[in-house]
Amino acid sequence: MNKILQPAPTSREQYVIHPHKLMLWIAIVAMSMMFAGLTSAYIVKKGDPKGWVDFQMPSMFLITTFIVIASSISLILSSKAAKNDEINQSKIYTLATLVLGIAFCVGQLMAWQQMVDHKIFFSGDSASFSFVYVLSGLHLAHIIGGLIALIVLFYKTNKFQVHKKNMITMNLVATYWHFVGLLWIYLFIFLSVA
Repeated sequence: MNKILQPAPTSREQYVIHPHKLMLWIAIVAMSMMFAGLTSAYIVKKGDPKGWVDFQMPSMFLITTFIVIASSISLILSSKAAKNDEINQSKIYTLATLVLGIAFCVGQLMAWQQMVDHKIFFSGDSASFSFVYVLSGLHLAHIIGGLIALIVLFYKTNKFQVHKKNMITMNLVATYWHFVGLLWIYLFIFLSVA
């Protein structure tokens, strides 16, 4: 049997997927499973009419949905600018994404205030209220993690460490940010129609 001997892979060729990307995808799968479990529990609990009250979702949740969509668009523009080595444009769009992310957080807090104003409390007479707080609160925690990642991205962009030859940080942050954006859209639709 003839075997063709190939040289050992260099350090760059040792992996097919970047280790940070692999870890991010494992985290995304774990987060997806957590939210799938919680939304499944919501459906099961809603099937038991005892302790369940239907209510109108806060209008601020719709506004934050548009904010998270706008933030994903600005991050896409930042990525395109970085790929074209338009670093100043990339900085501006990354900063815009960061500002929109902060606006999303403020909007979520305002939505919770709308719920409190309508006497919808976390620990009240209905499990339905608790689910909304838990789902939106856990999502908010993941958005805050994304804001930290955006700050790192903005810092690296300012240090010219993000450009067409070094897109790993941009790609990681964009993947995570788009995931949490899509996750919010899913949660908003789920809570509105389920």
